Amino acid sequence: MSERAWYRSLYWRIAIGFVLFLAGTLAVQAVLFLWIVVRAEGVLTPEAQLRLATLVASDLSETIGRDPQVDVEKHLIHRYGGLRRPIFVVMADGRVLGGQWGTPTASAIRAAMRRMRIGEQAAVEHIGLLRGRRAIAFAPVVEGGRVIATVVVQPGRPANVVLRELGPIMLVVGLGLVSVGGALAALLSFRPAHRRLKGLEEAARRLGSGDTSARAPEEGGDEITAVARTFNQMAADLDRRAEELRAADRARRQLLADVSHELMTPLTAIRGYAETLEMPQLAPDAATRARYLDIIGQETMRLERIVGDLLDLARSEAGGVTLRIRRVPVSELFERVLTRHRRESEEKEVTLTTSIGARAEIVAGDADRLEQVLQNLAANALRHTPGGGRMELRSERRGNTVVLSVRDTGEGIRPEHLPHIFDRFYKVDTARAGRSSGSGLGLSIVKAIVEQHGGTVSVASTPGTETVFEVLLPAPAEDSAGRLA
Repeated sequence: MSERAWYRSLYWRIAIGFVLFLAGTLAVQAVLFLWIVVRAEGVLTPEAQLRLATLVASDLSETIGRDPQVDVEKHLIHRYGGLRRPIFVVMADGRVLGGQWGTPTASAIRAAMRRMRIGEQAAVEHIGLLRGRRAIAFAPVVEGGRVIATVVVQPGRPANVVLRELGPIMLVVGLGLVSVGGALAALLSFRPAHRRLKGLEEAARRLGSGDTSARAPEEGGDEITAVARTFNQMAADLDRRAEELRAADRARRQLLADVSHELMTPLTAIRGYAETLEMPQLAPDAATRARYLDIIGQETMRLERIVGDLLDLARSEAGGVTLRIRRVPVSELFERVLTRHRRESEEKEVTLTTSIGARAEIVAGDADRLEQVLQNLAANALRHTPGGGRMELRSERRGNTVVLSVRDTGEGIRPEHLPHIFDRFYKVDTARAGRSSGSGLGLSIVKAIVEQHGGTVSVASTPGTETVFEVLLPAPAEDSAGRLA
């Protein structure tokens, strides 16, 4: 995978955008600050400006009177530079002194020159204000009864002067704020978000390469965390589905092995006895021949049962069986089961009983499939119940379910076999008395049919005492009086 250009990175785009925004904000604030400072330069009232101009003019008149060679500009800077006020002196020859805080406007110079042309008129007539958008104060500098200069006091310094004074400081402070703000944002906001996005990207790359255990960091509580959490849920679902596929593949392989084994046993017996009958040198007598043919017939029937059970199980698990759900009387189910197994139970001297509890007389389901469930459970119980034992079919109500149970007093099932009792081809002959002649698929078929009905099947056993298979089915709807609808 090629390295992504840095300028295409969302992290850098956000960072640069933030820095530019911060710099723009500071620039706007600087302009507003300068505007406020310039406006603040003119906070003196016109009367105060006039008094200041008169004071400076009087001071210069006294100073020049004592020393006609005095440097007027140095005197202005020394005495009034700290006021940070645009105070100027316009000399009679047109020179402008005191430009430390800018230069007077052209209109102010022209007004000062006109006032100095007053000549020998009273000096007080030379004092005044030039009214306009912002007032300018004038006061004469008199020496020997003659006006030799005019003091001009403007309301504030020009914006360019203020900018030259404050600009470098504001530039340094602004750069510092942008640098510190960008660094803090990178450390506290952008860098953690960038790290978490990189973690999400790495997890996505690992998941794409087949590593379903890849997970993104979920720290924080923002949108990145929500995306990471959603990604992890998706990865967990993929991991679960991958595991289910692996389990299904293992089950498929195991099923093929089990089916091959189960089919091979009767096929081997059939082939062996058939080849024996065909061998002329053995020439079995009639009784032996009849016995061999009987074994071949039994193994053929066993083979048919295995194939039939496999087909039933495949249809049930694949949903290929259409259920005809209706109200089924439990007594009819139990009666058909007893009728089918009564002869075998009498031969083994096993007592068959039934019990139907209140509000458990009716179940909702497919009558044929429910009978198949009970027939399989009853045949399994009867096969492993010794002579003199008892098998009971019971129906009872538990909350919103009807429980159909098959109890027997056989040898029971050891605890280590219980978790696998409904697995395909799983047999517990070593735990039960006698030899099982089933296909090993009966209980798997039971489980598939019950789950198709939206129910569950379970088993509990006490070795040497009893075994109980319970089928829990949703109870039929009832009316407001509690009667079955």
